[in-house]
Amino acid sequence: MQVRAVLFDLDGTLLDTLADIADAANGVLRSRGFPEHPTEAFRAFIGEGVAVLFLRALPPDRVSDELVARCVEEFRAAYAKNWNAQTRPYEGIPALLDALTRRGLALAMLSNKPDEFTQLYADTYLARWPFPAVFGSREGVPRKPDPAGALEVVRALSIPAELFLYVGDSAVDMETARRAGMHPIGAAWGFRTAEELWSGGAEAVIERPAELLEILDGRRSVGRRAGDAEGGEPS
Repeated sequence: MQVRAVLFDLDGTLLDTLADIADAANGVLRSRGFPEHPTEAFRAFIGEGVAVLFLRALPPDRVSDELVARCVEEFRAAYAKNWNAQTRPYEGIPALLDALTRRGLALAMLSNKPDEFTQLYADTYLARWPFPAVFGSREGVPRKPDPAGALEVVRALSIPAELFLYVGDSAVDMETARRAGMHPIGAAWGFRTAEELWSGGAEAVIERPAELLEILDGRRSVGRRAGDAEGGEPS
């Protein structure tokens, strides 16, 4: 496989942001008298934007467009105060980024997190590595799994989509990669399960960041999950 660039998701892939997101969201729910959720429950809520997070976190019988919009606004204010209280890069990510940089591969980042927070995280935690393209959710650009953001990265780096590995931790990321013409690689250390990643169309699912180098070196094949029947779904 020829690869010239690696596009990363942010939350659940490069950075473990779960606790800070959960704390801010639970603060909004608590202030409005709604039940809170365990931190682990937010693994299933995150990935498609803040509005979708609250569609999942609010009591189903209380959901309305107006309430979700207010919760999103309150979340952003709360999150701005604690966005880096517990967030850290995943173990192995700094070493992986060092290795990719030494190999001369272009690095990029695409998130459904609001762009102002995406840029803040990149500047705070990832500034020692060159990321010439960093995009979060912005007005007028459809969120993942729409491939618009990924194709914007393609244009920004002037590298064909088929020469990208796309590393993400959810089926949304896998679909985005496939629709953009990139190679989807599932990050099983993140917020979602390996089964979701395979079902979402991953060409490979890796348990540790260093395993990405095995794919680049040809020591690990990509394609269907081992043992899958021709044309079948992962078991």
